[in-house]
Amino acid sequence: MSKKQKLKKTLVEQILDKAKIEHTGLAINALESNSLPVDISRSDIYKTLALIGDKTGPVIGILPLTEHLSEKKLAKVSGNKKVSMIPQKDLQKTTGYIHGANNPVGIWQNKKFPIFIDSIALEHDFIVCSAGEVGRSIKIAPKVLSDFVHAQFVEIRE
Repeated sequence: MSKKQKLKKTLVEQILDKAKIEHTGLAINALESNSLPVDISRSDIYKTLALIGDKTGPVIGILPLTEHLSEKKLAKVSGNKKVSMIPQKDLQKTTGYIHGANNPVGIWQNKKFPIFIDSIALEHDFIVCSAGEVGRSIKIAPKVLSDFVHAQFVEIRE
């Protein structure tokens, strides 16, 4: 790649590089399956959801794009009676990221919110999640990511 074509690393990628965490930066639109690289399917792409618990405050749930979050399961594992999605107008104020750019690395670095990754991730060699900017992602081993952001693997999908 020539210098002009090389993508500037996102802050998330810089944080991972500095910590010597193995990952691959990607420029993909996760919502357009025809724009995905051949080795990545929609079920490899994980969404980072920000919710608010009635007892703990913000919690983060990470699960495949193809699955639905069970708020009941996330509430239980996070020590809440109830969790609900953070309204989009409050998202950036709460997590530091706009809708579509929430990511576990940046949220953990800045906010230290509890993070829960759906246990289905353990069945895969890698997952793809946001790199902190819309249209930018990282490909990373699930266990490597969970260790770095102190996440727990639990079943949170419906």
